[in-house]
Amino acid sequence: MEPVPDTPIPDNKDWTWTLSRRCEDCGLFAGEVDVAEIAGRAEVAAAEWVQILTSSPAVTSRPQPDVWSPLEYGAHVRDVFLLFDARLALMLVEDEPTFDNWDQDETAIAEGYSEQDPDEVADELAEAAQRFVARLRALEPSQLDRRARRSDGAE
Repeated sequence: MEPVPDTPIPDNKDWTWTLSRRCEDCGLFAGEVDVAEIAGRAEVAAAEWVQILTSSPAVTSRPQPDVWSPLEYGAHVRDVFLLFDARLALMLVEDEPTFDNWDQDETAIAEGYSEQDPDEVADELAEAAQRFVARLRALEPSQLDRRARRSDGAE
């Protein structure tokens, strides 16, 4: 694999704004997505990422030195599924837990996203998505009102 290029500009946005307005980049308004749709959307996204990761050896190449490669984005998506599943599990056993901060850029470097095997990332992403989707689909209506906070206090 090629050496790790320049590090992308860190993304330290407070992404909770997507709950109150539409994303200008992708058009998603997360606050309008019904909870019942999340599992299906996660399955579709996971299948698309598995296809991307296994379709071309070029997945390891960055389009620009400071932009992640498809492999790095795929590893990030895998870790988001793992993170969301762990956070959802915590919400089901604790009342209003506070989540530890997660720095995706730090994780990408520490875990060597650019050096990971695309096929392994694809397999792990599919498994992580499957676990998250199963936990989502097992939710009882009474559990849908449970709340949590980020480490910065945002709900």
